[in-house]
Amino acid sequence: MIVEALTPKALEDGAALPGALLTELSALYASNEEFHQLSGDFPDPSDVRPEQVAAALADELAEPSAEVLLARSEGRLVALAVTLGHHPDPAEPEPWLGLLMVHGDARRTGHGRRLASYVEDRFRAEGRTGLRLAVLENNPRALAFWTALGYEETDRRPDRAHGRPCVVLRKSLPQQA
Repeated sequence: MIVEALTPKALEDGAALPGALLTELSALYASNEEFHQLSGDFPDPSDVRPEQVAAALADELAEPSAEVLLARSEGRLVALAVTLGHHPDPAEPEPWLGLLMVHGDARRTGHGRRLASYVEDRFRAEGRTGLRLAVLENNPRALAFWTALGYEETDRRPDRAHGRPCVVLRKSLPQQA
């Protein structure tokens, strides 16, 4: 799996994502209809449009420490992750994994686990000691995925953007010798 960053510069000054990349990203988002039904992030989860995906990514990258990571396998976009090096709340000192989404056709092939591990390793290499994320309470499959990877519940609270009930999870990132 090859991981590359979609930098904020790619979307500065209203710049559009390259058409082929936006098509790939839109297909990845559209393949996750069940998640979008749970999250309510798109008006019609069965009809996710490229302009909506571009707007969602631009919103993610508006946060100064945000990074969108694109994971490819055999040249195909199979997953993406959105990270925050610094949470917008200064009381939150640790980085956050805001979103990890695997293409519907590539689920249960290890791409999600490998991308999560990649994110953890990057933050560990920066000397960060923990990583947090939030899972919607109405998404038990995601909760099972993250707890299987060693994340532990630390809190329950609404998300900042929409007030949806979430389970906050944390994983320690011990330095490896």
